[in-house]
Amino acid sequence: MSHDWVAFAKQLRSIAQTGQTYTDNKYELERYRQLEVLTNQMFAVLGDVPIARVENFIIPDAGYATPKVDVRGAVFDQGRVLLVREIKDGRWTLPGGWADVNEAPSSCVLREIIEESGHRASNPRLAMLKDRSLHPYTPVSPDHIYKLFYLCDHEGGEFVSNNETDAADFFELDALPPLSEGRTLAEDIHQCWEFLQSGAPGIYSD
Repeated sequence: MSHDWVAFAKQLRSIAQTGQTYTDNKYELERYRQLEVLTNQMFAVLGDVPIARVENFIIPDAGYATPKVDVRGAVFDQGRVLLVREIKDGRWTLPGGWADVNEAPSSCVLREIIEESGHRASNPRLAMLKDRSLHPYTPVSPDHIYKLFYLCDHEGGEFVSNNETDAADFFELDALPPLSEGRTLAEDIHQCWEFLQSGAPGIYSD
């Protein structure tokens, strides 16, 4: 999939969404809705998938178009990193997910860690903020996403069954399992480890 064309489609989609939010002209509203349908068709062609799959994949949104926020927790124990296995693709990732309304991102990441892994964590500190579109996450997302990576201290626990992940374990950094690369890249894990080793305190993020 051409990243240039994906970027064009994303921009058109944001124009369509913002236009539907602010126009009070019914004819313009219909044109913006048509533009939104057209961008979904573009994503379907670029990804060589049925348009229904694109429409199901895109998160419904309204209002001014703005990037979405994904939070990930990096928990290390004796040089090993905590990963969870996603039910959707059977691959491993740092625990995390979409940031929720009315919840600080640092609180959100602690909740995601315990919900997905069963392990308790504390002392979240922001280590990295990445624009997903500037890094080789796959598949390419039709949404513009900012990814926040938090270092967290391990407080213990064990895996608890849930509806998103089916396993959790600690892995050596040189023996990582197959990763869910739409969520976490190997470089993310290694960069978080380097940040931890540097002794940097992290960035205030609440």
